[in-house]
Amino acid sequence: MPELPEVEVVRRGLARWAAGRTVAEAQVLHPRSVRRQPGGADEFAARLTGTTLGEAQRRGKYLWVPLGRDQALIGHLGMSGQLLVQDASVPDETHLRVRLRFTDGGRELRFVDQRTFGGLAVEESEPGDPESTPLSIAHIARDPLDSRFDDGAFIAALRAKRTTVKRALLDQTLISGVGNIYADESLWRAKLHYERPTATLTRAQAATLLGHARDVMNAALEVGGTSFDSLYVNVNGESGYFSRELDAYGREGEPCRRCGTAVRREPWMNRSSYFCPRCQRPPR
Repeated sequence: MPELPEVEVVRRGLARWAAGRTVAEAQVLHPRSVRRQPGGADEFAARLTGTTLGEAQRRGKYLWVPLGRDQALIGHLGMSGQLLVQDASVPDETHLRVRLRFTDGGRELRFVDQRTFGGLAVEESEPGDPESTPLSIAHIARDPLDSRFDDGAFIAALRAKRTTVKRALLDQTLISGVGNIYADESLWRAKLHYERPTATLTRAQAATLLGHARDVMNAALEVGGTSFDSLYVNVNGESGYFSRELDAYGREGEPCRRCGTAVRREPWMNRSSYFCPRCQRPPR
């Protein structure tokens, strides 16, 4: 699933290529992609037509585009979603689900989603502020790359939780945007085992972990995110290359870049956790 850096790459592309354009037509090609819209495809199209797209915003893995009138186009990429800005002359993608045509012609915004786990909807947002968060995702915490993220509050909340550290990193009400890949990478850098109880972390350890989470996501952003296949791309269809720089995730059996011990993979919550058994010793 795309994580914060991949979604931020898409957000930047939307802000550059789609902001300021007025929707002439919204075409829904698969109803599942607008399943969160109470009135279905007809309501989705009606609420979008004639609106002008603002600058794309992000909260964790959610994207939204302000539309004025206290509403926003909100999107989640799910497992395989792509938002692509394409010339209208480009043939439709195999898994094209939603198309937005603009009044200025030329380019259009396409939502492509092979597995249809993602989706789009037009929702209400908090009134007054054009960048305000849609009401349905207001409960999601800020992410480490947000200028208004409160490091001290996060560290205190992390240490107060009665859980393990990787579970906490994936808790979107505590810190958003960190998924399985970047959790493993952050924990490897911090030399912490994924089952370490959060209550045993010192303030210094929690601050170090947060710093590594921020660093690893910034590093991924610099190279366009982590793309393991053609699914995770920016709005121009270009893949990211951070997968070449991963230290833990996906490196089962390969030597740890710090100590040379073989990286281990263990099943975890229907996913996998990758770690170095020497650098990241399990809790006793």
